[in-house]
Amino acid sequence: MSTSARDNAFLQEMGIGPLWTLRDAMPDEALPDELEVPAPHADPLSAAAPAAAPASVPAAVPTAVPTAVTKAARPAASPATDSAWGEEPPGPPPTEEEIAAMDWAQLKNAIANCTRCGLCKGGRKPVYGNGAQQARWFVAAGASTVSDEKERQPVSGEPGKLLANMLAAVELSRESNVYVTNLIKCRPTSANGGDRAPSAEEALACRPYLDRELALSGAPLVLTLGQIAANALQGKPLQEPLAGSRGQVHEVGGVKLVATLHPGELLRRGADKALAWADLCLARAHDGRPG
Repeated sequence: MSTSARDNAFLQEMGIGPLWTLRDAMPDEALPDELEVPAPHADPLSAAAPAAAPASVPAAVPTAVPTAVTKAARPAASPATDSAWGEEPPGPPPTEEEIAAMDWAQLKNAIANCTRCGLCKGGRKPVYGNGAQQARWFVAAGASTVSDEKERQPVSGEPGKLLANMLAAVELSRESNVYVTNLIKCRPTSANGGDRAPSAEEALACRPYLDRELALSGAPLVLTLGQIAANALQGKPLQEPLAGSRGQVHEVGGVKLVATLHPGELLRRGADKALAWADLCLARAHDGRPG
């Protein structure tokens, strides 16, 4: 059914519209472009796509995800691991109770991966104790030195040679019946890279390792070398003079303790070797050996 131009005008005045008309009732040029459809006989799968969509028709949804969206959808890469060892971050340091239950192999591994204080940072390697694992004397020095770090053993270099002579004078040696270790396994360094005295916190952090070494060695006597080891093992301030500990037998954890000078000090003050000899004789008289 068609309407006249007069009827259309009347309907629009009444607010009725837009009015749809049959296709054949309108001239071809009056048809809007967006209402054009393919001829009924056309195959939509073989028809070529138009060069560009008309401005009034929304663009089709693209089949490929835009590059910017693809990047945003990917999970962020894990940040680079920040570790003092350059590998996976180490786990929490072992507790004192865990250290007290370790065997020799477990103890060495724990020391190698220790993070109980800041001395392990910067790739510094600890210096392990060495000598007889079943010992008569347990010899404890203070902190690892640059020489110890280089030779990978405690009390090394010229001080180590003097210590060997001191032990031989009382019929002992590292190879047969003496275990030697440093209280502080990693070398404390100054701002210019030289050796420095350890802090009380560093001594406390390493103390459980030394206690376990002593227990595993089974030694009945401890000989401390220098004031750091003597004071730390007795719970005294590290700066307290060694003279207050020398010349008497102490007891630490059920084990006898005798304090003497560090061989490095004896090399600088040869006259003090007589004092060290007296200390060795005192230790020899209380280590449980007959006569």
